Amino acid sequence: MTTDEIKEPLLLTIAVLGGTGKEGKGLAYRWAKAGYKVLIGSRSEERAVTAASEIMELAEGSTSIVGTTNKEAAQLADIVVVSVPYAAHRETLESVKDVLKGKILIDVTAPLVPPKVTKVQMPSAGSAAQEAKEIVGESVEVVAAFQNISHEHLLKDEFIECDVLVTGTSKDARGEVLKLVEAAGLVGWDAGPIENSVVLEGLTSVLININKQYGSTHAGIKITGANQK
Repeated sequence: MTTDEIKEPLLLTIAVLGGTGKEGKGLAYRWAKAGYKVLIGSRSEERAVTAASEIMELAEGSTSIVGTTNKEAAQLADIVVVSVPYAAHRETLESVKDVLKGKILIDVTAPLVPPKVTKVQMPSAGSAAQEAKEIVGESVEVVAAFQNISHEHLLKDEFIECDVLVTGTSKDARGEVLKLVEAAGLVGWDAGPIENSVVLEGLTSVLININKQYGSTHAGIKITGANQK
């Protein structure tokens, strides 16, 4: 066996667009702790640099996190994550779509429409993920995931009971994202084609309603009755 054969594979670079927000920061923190190189993207490079510094401090400086613009982060990454409020969803994707060819785009966005965020309100495309697919085109694999995980869990080094449902344009792309779910310390399930993302995204409003009705802040979902291989 040669030296090359026993080398561990290089981990991917992940760009988190909207990584200055709570959910984006939480995912970036989890992946950086797992050893991935993470790029924090924002419309404001200054805000991205600040967010990267905050995550580095939280991780006690043992990780690789760099803050930059959304466009540069997307261009340099192997996998791109969009975690922005729905109001900024289209604008963000339009600004980076020309550098996404051949990459996997993970859409974390839920189409919440304030002030009625406890009411499911889906876009004409069917879901935010399907809308993303229309924007970025056929050369990009689009996967929906993480909509139902509270940021309060992600920024703490604790076991998270909530499961992650993953839908997307191909089984291979879903498989790659399921690896990132595991790397973040979560349990993921292949929930099928991108058309099923309407359920994932809609559950966000349902969970917000549950939080409001029952005085919680981090209601989640758990799959029962199935065994993972």
